[in-house]
Amino acid sequence: MSRAFSGWTEQAFELLLRLEGTPPQEAREKRRKDREHLVRQPMIALLNDVADADRAYEDFSVWGFRKDPWWWQHQVAVIRIARNVEIGLRFDLDGLRIKGGWAYPDPGQVPLFRAAVAAQDSGRELVRAIEALGAQGYQITGDTMKRMPRGHDAGHPRADLLRYRSVSAARPLGGDCAQHTSTLVEAVLQAANELEPLLSWLAGHVAVTASRRRTD
Repeated sequence: MSRAFSGWTEQAFELLLRLEGTPPQEAREKRRKDREHLVRQPMIALLNDVADADRAYEDFSVWGFRKDPWWWQHQVAVIRIARNVEIGLRFDLDGLRIKGGWAYPDPGQVPLFRAAVAAQDSGRELVRAIEALGAQGYQITGDTMKRMPRGHDAGHPRADLLRYRSVSAARPLGGDCAQHTSTLVEAVLQAANELEPLLSWLAGHVAVTASRRRTD
């Protein structure tokens, strides 16, 4: 199957370098067309190729331009898995980075998460998923409470996880050379496969709407 994505060019990196710091809006607007062509459109092509390879990832959005210079310096996209469970991609001068997890929870999601963490079988399943990602080089992060939530014992074997109000795993994708080739399509698919146990757990235990688990 032919692919639309062939990587980001050296010109894309050069453009992002010119957008560093706090360039005025007028200077950014002069580069809008070039940034759209060199930076944003390749991200769209990348995610179209990923979706063509696996339909589980076809619900995606690629962010456009905003007033804050940060959004001109970083190209962000998300693949929606379930309610507030997403794969995020960010391209900037450091290359491409992937992040998968659960964030910005709805009010009812945090109690669901804690109940599943506290339960023996589902809690251990989450620990295995997180430990596997850590062993593969992912950085595990999340919004955590300083104190244990009410109703949960500080001596619980998963006390640290019970304090989480969001959880995600992130790592960079590919080396310097990979940013300029279509191999990033395989890198995204491989990372999505690595993230699947965590995302599936979150979709099944935390998402308010029906999860869209992979069935293959």
